[in-house]
Amino acid sequence: MTKFDKSKPHPRNQLNQLTGREWLYATRSVILSGTPAEPLNDLSPEEWSAWAAPVLTTSFPTRGPASAAHAIRRAHPSPKPPQLMAEVIQFFSQPHGWVLDPFAGVGGTLLGCALTERNGIGIELSADYIDIYQQAAAELELPTLPLLHGDARTCLQHPEITSRTFDAVITDPPYASMLSRERTGERRKRGNGAATPFTNNPADLGNLELGDFLDALRAILALAIQPLRVGGHLVVFVKDLQPTPEHHNMLHADVVNSLMQLPNLRYRGYRIWYDQSALLYPFGYPYAFVANQVHQFILVFQKQAEDV
Repeated sequence: MTKFDKSKPHPRNQLNQLTGREWLYATRSVILSGTPAEPLNDLSPEEWSAWAAPVLTTSFPTRGPASAAHAIRRAHPSPKPPQLMAEVIQFFSQPHGWVLDPFAGVGGTLLGCALTERNGIGIELSADYIDIYQQAAAELELPTLPLLHGDARTCLQHPEITSRTFDAVITDPPYASMLSRERTGERRKRGNGAATPFTNNPADLGNLELGDFLDALRAILALAIQPLRVGGHLVVFVKDLQPTPEHHNMLHADVVNSLMQLPNLRYRGYRIWYDQSALLYPFGYPYAFVANQVHQFILVFQKQAEDV
């Protein structure tokens, strides 16, 4: 196979004059200028303004003591960094307040609660993930918060949830059949394009097609926000899919449109989480532009009084 000099334009590149390296970085889905805001501590007006900026940039290590037990949590297809969740939790709740995560996975939200002196309760369909969360909490020497084993559709059957009022519902649902699709970049980089679903349980939202997923997500979050205080926030993480000829696959827009059907929920906007640790792959090179999806949307909704 002929090797090409990555410092020069590819000989078959008819689109532009970018080198291979320039092409790779030009396909990042986030373009930044300036210096990212420092992580928040207490919320002064200046810190509030900084946190509300459109892009939240992180680069959390995945190895060593600062990785927040990533070696344990990585058994989940999409574990959220506890440090990131702590920053979100800190903004949307008071110290010692309560946070609910109906799709807790390996407990990134609960670990974030423990890091910020918040109380948290989660629900998780997979007993294996609950065990992983407990291992991670022990590794980090953090208190183990309640992670209930069950289907999020039955969240209001748990007295641990219905007996209290929550400041925030913060969650990262399994998105339709996204993780069951072949990942071209993974195959090209590692020789294996097979993707891993969250679980093999047919009740898992990660095994549903898009239309069914949106209906199920809306129904579950309608239940989850019932114990949310009026004025409290629902925060949902979403990552878009690559577009197809059939659909734009801007999943964040589909989720917003679906959740706006709930009568007492107001959409307040979003932040973009730019994960600098995400790997880049030369999708489309050297023929066409294909974005490297290195960002996720943090969708923010607020519960309104019934008569609003």
